[in-house]
Amino acid sequence: MINAFHSNWTTPFFSAQKHRKYYIDYFEILTTILSALKWRENNGSIKMVTDSIGKEYYEYLGIDKIWDLGIDTSLDNIKNINPKLYWAAGKIYALKNEEAPIVMMDTDFIVWNKLNCFKNEKGIYVIHKEHLDNKIYPDIKDIILNNKYEINKSFDYTELPCNTAFVYIGNNDFKNYYVDTSIDFMQNVNIGNDTIRNMVFAEQRLISLCAKFLNYNINSIYELEYLEKNTQKDFTHIWGYKQEMRKSYVVKREFCIKCINRILKDYPEYKKIILNIKEFKDYLIKL
Repeated sequence: MINAFHSNWTTPFFSAQKHRKYYIDYFEILTTILSALKWRENNGSIKMVTDSIGKEYYEYLGIDKIWDLGIDTSLDNIKNINPKLYWAAGKIYALKNEEAPIVMMDTDFIVWNKLNCFKNEKGIYVIHKEHLDNKIYPDIKDIILNNKYEINKSFDYTELPCNTAFVYIGNNDFKNYYVDTSIDFMQNVNIGNDTIRNMVFAEQRLISLCAKFLNYNINSIYELEYLEKNTQKDFTHIWGYKQEMRKSYVVKREFCIKCINRILKDYPEYKKIILNIKEFKDYLIKL
């Protein structure tokens, strides 16, 4: 059995939507519930690493008990990070405080079955590697705007970046070097307006660069081309589907109803919790 963690740093929400009350999209509340409960059912224990506002929100929803390892508020301590530029920095800070072997998993990522893919318990596994698209993964010279910061000159930029929605790390030496390098980058390269390229470099490209530098191999659970065929049944990641749901109430409603039905079917003990979440009222009427 393997320990895992979710993470949620709420500061980026307020940097983008000042004076608004904190909330999480309904569909992501539901994937969070399924992600945590399915992991516990099939693979191990899981915690949520967030901040005080995140903890209060999960308690307000009544879902704080879905994480059997509890809720950690250590992301209150993030300092010297631009939350607009590095909106996913909470993942890296959460990983810093965990001991390997550990799984870092996004709240919109669901593992449906028992995993048997970690043949090397001290290894590094990601769901898949990414293509080197210059629009997302540009030359390092196009990112670093601070002349005082110097990145490792031995990094091999031919290494493919990794999708980090799901990562298994079995080695503390690698984990520590990766998170320290990423945090150093985010704290020093903190100007500009590109909210995609800087963040994915700090998170998804540096993991590959650090691994190659330390002579660790990163294993892909699936090849990207295979995942694009949509034939596997082990994982669901709704990242690309979020925009469709935000644009269409009908699409969002259908997805949320499917999730609610799955939770009620697989985890009937959570029925009262689901029925008490007032945000789901419109969907529950349709059931």
